[in-house]
Amino acid sequence: MATDVGRIAHDPPVAAQTAKPRPPSAATPKGRTRDAEATKQRILRAATAEFAAHGIAGARVDRIAAAADANKSLIYAYFGNKDALFDAVFEAMVATTVEEIAIDADDLPGFATRVFDHRLEHPELTRLVAWDRLERDGAGIAGAAVQDAHEVKVKAIARAQRDGKVASTLGAAALMEFVLAVAETELDLDPGSRAAATHRKRIAAAVAQLVDSPA
Repeated sequence: MATDVGRIAHDPPVAAQTAKPRPPSAATPKGRTRDAEATKQRILRAATAEFAAHGIAGARVDRIAAAADANKSLIYAYFGNKDALFDAVFEAMVATTVEEIAIDADDLPGFATRVFDHRLEHPELTRLVAWDRLERDGAGIAGAAVQDAHEVKVKAIARAQRDGKVASTLGAAALMEFVLAVAETELDLDPGSRAAATHRKRIAAAVAQLVDSPA
């Protein structure tokens, strides 16, 4: 029906017939938003590498801008200053880690090995945490994003302990610290090496001993 109506309608002016719809461009609000977000993500990726390699004091905004293919002034416009940019990098790191390594209190040995694998695959995360402790007295670790993520894990372990699935020899918070401490060992190994595979099994066995609930 709609096609038939189109056929019997008056022909549009020639200009309207030949004009082609223009694709959205960066000049539109939607295009500008999309481009701004893409630029921010490039800046965050470049800043992650720069901070991991050089720390906060040693990082250079001009190198970040060059690596991100972005105007240096945009970094200040989007993030304010270098310290605020480090905060943004740290928060993004936390969000990504939480998303990629969800806690499974019913399988803490498996959780520990996933943490180990993630640390091997992303050595920049370990370096960022080290720089945070060295240059900012652990302000990033003490921040709300990290503490909230940690609290979620502790509560999950506490529930598993109440359900008798995980031993209660240690409190939930202490147990979480032990699990992470075991998982974050031998982080200089090659992720695909036989040594890493062997150590992964050791991590699982060690955590299993910590969490096995007595029958």
